[in-house]
Amino acid sequence: MPTAPTTPDDPTSPAGLWLEHDDPAVVSLELADGRAVLCSRPGPGKAANEDGAAMLRRGAGAVLAVADGMGGQSSGVSATRVALEAIAARMNAAEDDEARLRSDLVDGIEDANRAVLGLGVGAGVTLAAVVLRDGLARTVHVGDSMALHVGQRGRVKALTIPHSPTGYAVEAGLLEAEDALHHEELHVVSNYLGFEGLRIELGPTTPVAARDTLLLCSDGLSDNLRLEEIIELVRKGPLELAARRLMDLASARMNTPEDGHPSKPDDLTLLLYRRSSVRARK
Repeated sequence: MPTAPTTPDDPTSPAGLWLEHDDPAVVSLELADGRAVLCSRPGPGKAANEDGAAMLRRGAGAVLAVADGMGGQSSGVSATRVALEAIAARMNAAEDDEARLRSDLVDGIEDANRAVLGLGVGAGVTLAAVVLRDGLARTVHVGDSMALHVGQRGRVKALTIPHSPTGYAVEAGLLEAEDALHHEELHVVSNYLGFEGLRIELGPTTPVAARDTLLLCSDGLSDNLRLEEIIELVRKGPLELAARRLMDLASARMNTPEDGHPSKPDDLTLLLYRRSSVRARK
């Protein structure tokens, strides 16, 4: 059954998980001196959504995450569930100390890796997360789920590199980004939760200006839209509108392939965050 937080609009509620989500409505939540919006739906013709998302509060800080299950529908759903539940459990059990957000998230990801391995079904999960604290953001990722931090004018302040053959080839200049979107090995990942050799990658700490936007997404978005298209749609305007436009364009690409455009049917989940105020700290 789909799972959502019991009090998603309660600012004192510390944790919210969205699992097997299939609701066209945009979910909105106030946290970390700003607002986050979530959209998630299963891929075309799929009965269950293997993606999941989390919005976890810690005082005035927060952790946002998007997870993408792999291993077949039933296994992927189970892997996403145990991974996000392990991360949430670690975050909720830890002391209410915003300074420990990053280390608690890393510990939670290691817990999640053990939980997915413990399923014993060969499933995996990719993860993109961001720690928000004191007007700063730091990305943490495993696999090819994407985290992006972009300014209102479109300047990229942080972007994760996919842990995949095509991702590394693009970063090394051996493959054009456009060619990667059509590559036969686009679906292959080399790092994921449920892998004994798990590597957790921490991105740089970046200041979040009032009109910056952070995006976390599964590859259902990043494999169907070019980076420049994503940036143009998220960098300005209302968050809800940006989320709907991203979802609609990616879904259209999946359902109606066109020459010259990427098209990879898949579950689709995205989280957008934008800081709206500067909170005075004691």
